[in-house]
Amino acid sequence: MVTKVFLLLAALLAALCGGAMLWPLFRAGKRRLWGALVAGMVVGTLGLYQLLGTPAGLQPQAELAATPQSLEEGVRQLQAAMEKNPARTDGWVLLARSQLELGRVADAAASYERAVKLTPDEPGLLVEAAQTRAQAADGFLFDDTAVQWLEQARQLAPGHERATWLLGIVQRQRGQPAQAAQTWESLLPRLEAKAAAALRIQIDDARADAGLPPSAPPPSAPPPEAPASATAAGDHAIRVQVTLAPALQARAAAGKDTLFVIARVPDGPPMPVAVQRHPAASAPLTVTLDDSNSPMPTQKLSALAEVEVFARLSASGTTQRHPDDVESVPVKVSLPTTRTVEIILGPAVP
Repeated sequence: MVTKVFLLLAALLAALCGGAMLWPLFRAGKRRLWGALVAGMVVGTLGLYQLLGTPAGLQPQAELAATPQSLEEGVRQLQAAMEKNPARTDGWVLLARSQLELGRVADAAASYERAVKLTPDEPGLLVEAAQTRAQAADGFLFDDTAVQWLEQARQLAPGHERATWLLGIVQRQRGQPAQAAQTWESLLPRLEAKAAAALRIQIDDARADAGLPPSAPPPSAPPPEAPASATAAGDHAIRVQVTLAPALQARAAAGKDTLFVIARVPDGPPMPVAVQRHPAASAPLTVTLDDSNSPMPTQKLSALAEVEVFARLSASGTTQRHPDDVESVPVKVSLPTTRTVEIILGPAVP
């Protein structure tokens, strides 16, 4: 008898992944086609698994699990099944992803570790496991085990963008800004112009900390685009209106400061998932943050359910916070959203 818990969670995961991949069809108004394709992916996933997999190996024949009434109950049943039959990499991965959905990051990290021990040569699994392990640590720090997994992923797949991006974060965390800049610069030739421009902000921050000059600009930068509406930019775009308090207007008018508008993951790593840089003298201004402003194409606004948005007046011209910078209070935004986030940037509070 096929394990009901495993199939239920597999169907849920297929629906989530399929819905995300086919989201452009939904946004384009082709909702029936979107629904049909997602349903097809769910049916195909379950059919292929029953045809090619060994679902019965997840549960003894004599023990039938009751149909779970919630994801949490399903996770408990799957965890019990995996403890009895622990030799399935796909089961541990499914358990880890489900635990992440419930916010049980430490449990997910442990499940990923079990999966890596079974399959240590899968780059995507190694990267997922390393990032979740860091997420479970204080300060989102990558320990030696997580770093080893990332390096192994790059050995197996030298062009793996997420592994490269995360290794750059590791180097920044360990006080190696020059190496981080070099690691991220290797990604630039593979990125579209807007994504490369967003990544250059992080590269220039690292180079500044290393005492190096800014990176060379691309040969021909496209002209700046007029701000688009949130609807035109996508359901996960965020329209942000930034106004300077009177106490900062004279400072901004001097033309020496830079204004950053930043979105990042709440309680996550300090690296932004979207960022725009503007001359401080251009405030007040309205911008739209979307996937084109993501420093890395593998970490986009469209993949997130919640971010925090804030503005920073920077004297250094880098996104790294310095004592003379002025930063607004972060505003949490649930995605997708159509509202305009209004930020008034005032003087620093003593």
